[in-house]
Amino acid sequence: MSLKSARTTVRRLPRRAAYDHDGVHAILDAGFICHLGHVVAGQPFVIPTAYGRDGDVIYVHGSAVSRTLKNLAEGVPLCLTVTHLDGLVLARSGFHSSMNYRSVVVLGSAVLVEGDEKVHALRVISEQILKGRWDEIRGPSRKELRATTVLRLPIDEASAKVRTGPPMDDEADYELPVWAGVLPLSVRAGPPEPDPRLPAETPLPAYLRRRRR
Repeated sequence: MSLKSARTTVRRLPRRAAYDHDGVHAILDAGFICHLGHVVAGQPFVIPTAYGRDGDVIYVHGSAVSRTLKNLAEGVPLCLTVTHLDGLVLARSGFHSSMNYRSVVVLGSAVLVEGDEKVHALRVISEQILKGRWDEIRGPSRKELRATTVLRLPIDEASAKVRTGPPMDDEADYELPVWAGVLPLSVRAGPPEPDPRLPAETPLPAYLRRRRR
């Protein structure tokens, strides 16, 4: 089933849009930071936060006293966005210079998560950030769970938009003596920096070795 709706239909350069579950999920799975947009009393707010995807739902979490999560838990309509910047597209003109990217927009309303699903959601978010970490760390205590709010957003209404490839200049501009092409960009993990209080004999976990690669 398509995730396309009147609200998620891409109007600008629609050939770059996709509305299939696999395409949207792939972009969501490539990251773990989203931006939550919502309006309260006429004032827009856009808040960055970590997320995790499990099937056709997205989980987000934060402090139990977070104004944003309190508002969203009441059913305030929200817009969740995720963007990956893959390169600077350097054209022969400023007008045609662009960026290569992958982005997703999800619209809907979130619901509060409690009980066993709350712990499951926290695991999903942790594994999205660093797969394998959850099984090694101490799980949340009852006090910590009370201090944490978790929300679930169904992926029912969404769109993806992707740009790839070289610049697309005006034909006449190809004669200009200007360098043109793509400057690739990526996020890479650096060497892990141990906590000063970590015993020297503590081995580097396999998930960190994988992340470095």
